[in-house]
Amino acid sequence: MKKCLGKLVGDRQGQALVEMALVLPILLLLFMGIFEFGRIMSASLIISDLARDGVRHGVVGYSDRNIKDLVEDRRAWLETDRLQVEISPSATSREKGDPLEVRVKYSLPLVAPFVSSLLPNPFPLESQCTMRIE
Repeated sequence: MKKCLGKLVGDRQGQALVEMALVLPILLLLFMGIFEFGRIMSASLIISDLARDGVRHGVVGYSDRNIKDLVEDRRAWLETDRLQVEISPSATSREKGDPLEVRVKYSLPLVAPFVSSLLPNPFPLESQCTMRIE
């Protein structure tokens, strides 16, 4: 009896499999969260740069259409149909010394299933930049 009990306690062939089954879901959730956080930060940095580039383009005399074309050309991996560019004031009412504001909005679709249940999907991102017209 003692020999049989020792054999059961000493047999640990399935221990690693059970530990992996317990830890693997947590690691996958962690990696998906890191992945989505990286995508959100990347998109946020891109739209921030787009707003700054667009307003800089506008304050030196380019039209609203030129600003929107510049933003769409430099959008990197962002989808054009999810990108919104708002320019204030319009080209007809701009005067030297007045502020020009370019606001870029983007709705980022989340791909990780667990993260998309915690955050709004698509995730709204927005950036705006203001400069004086030269």
